[in-house]
Amino acid sequence: MFCRSGFFFTKNSSVLNILKSTRGLRLSIVPPKRLSFSIWRSLGLRGYSTASSELAANQVPKINTEPLKKAFSGKNSPPVVSNKTTGYWLIATSGLIFGIVVVGGLTRLTESGLSITEWKPVTGSIPPIGEKAWEEEFDKYKNSPEFKQLNSHITLEEFKFIFSMEWGHRLLGRAIGMFFVLPAIYFWKTKKFSPHVTRRVVGLTGLLGLQGFIGWWMVQSGLDEEQLAERRSKPTVSQYRLTTHLGAAFLMYLGVLWTGFEVLNESKWVQNLSTKAEAVTTQLAKLNNPALNPMRKMSLALLGLTFITAMSGGMVAGLDAGLIYNTFPHMGEDYVPSRRELMDPVYARKEDLSDLWWRNLLENPTTVQLIHRILATSTFFSVLAAHIYVNRRKKIITPNAKKAMHTMMGLVTFQVALGISTLIYLVPIPLAAGHQAGALALLTASLAFAANLKRPRPQTVSYISARMKEMLLKKK
Repeated sequence: MFCRSGFFFTKNSSVLNILKSTRGLRLSIVPPKRLSFSIWRSLGLRGYSTASSELAANQVPKINTEPLKKAFSGKNSPPVVSNKTTGYWLIATSGLIFGIVVVGGLTRLTESGLSITEWKPVTGSIPPIGEKAWEEEFDKYKNSPEFKQLNSHITLEEFKFIFSMEWGHRLLGRAIGMFFVLPAIYFWKTKKFSPHVTRRVVGLTGLLGLQGFIGWWMVQSGLDEEQLAERRSKPTVSQYRLTTHLGAAFLMYLGVLWTGFEVLNESKWVQNLSTKAEAVTTQLAKLNNPALNPMRKMSLALLGLTFITAMSGGMVAGLDAGLIYNTFPHMGEDYVPSRRELMDPVYARKEDLSDLWWRNLLENPTTVQLIHRILATSTFFSVLAAHIYVNRRKKIITPNAKKAMHTMMGLVTFQVALGISTLIYLVPIPLAAGHQAGALALLTASLAFAANLKRPRPQTVSYISARMKEMLLKKK
């Protein structure tokens, strides 16, 4: 650190070696004039002094800073801050995940998800070629419960459409896997990842692989006649497994996007050190402000509430609960259906009715729709309250955080209007698909708000502090 007498003290052996040649001289570091003391102190540069009169400008020794560089970024060690290229790759991956969520919604809405009755991770990427191959796939589908009970009237041409929808969804999933895993291996081998990003990418890779298994596990629930009989359900996937599949996709999306934002922010700070040092230190000082702590907690609470609301939407979709009570704000003749309808004993499977409550909460379409309405309304008013709160404290947050909050307010308003329209018009495919995409867009804005309030990692602040000290030594 810098002491008030103007000397530079450190335990770093490389820096001590640099300073040996200056023994007997009074070394002082002059920071840029525009940087205030408080900003430098936020980076750990305390007690700097002006140039000493004891040392003339032409007497300042030339300092070799190469050892200092190696002390902070050795050739064989991973970087403290990931390369910005990895950030762009993560953002691009999140865009693909957004796309597959929309395609998955369309696959469900067109009732195409049960058209492929086998799971072939490798050979399944090749579609049927020729009329004979199509006939074979159609024969397999004819043995499924969905064909026997619901689609016995469809033709081969109609089957080709639903098959192509499901096949396209699976193919896009494979493409995302390749797009994520192969560059990740390259970035890891070339040391483009910082250690903490490496750990996250490994975890996200595991989640991506797990998502494939979850998808097939979900499809199986609609193909197994015993499971359908136990659920007393028409041939459709379990709402539990559908929501698990949707939740895993959303978590993958949020994890990739959060990491991408973090990498780009950190690389931008480091890149701007040489030209916009004051702006960087000002932003870091803002993000380290303890006054932001309540807002950080609020941002994470909003993100969690938005996610839970989206998952309740998955339950609504799995139960086709959007096809009942197509009015708003009323449900029938009242705002809330009767207790008898909300807690219907028909959904209990035990004679003592011990499972009455939780089964109605998760399996009764009326109750599930009511819960989704309550959560959606709560999300809207929570975002509205947060928007008012942020506007009253806009001086202490970064411009990007303010933009994210304004975007959240606009998206949540649009999402509520879209949800009501989807309900009133009996779930038309364009509105329903837009509503699902809107949920992910709202989550994106919520995550962006939280990411722009996130306190910088201590390792990043230390690295930036070290780089600034190195720059000051170079100037001398």
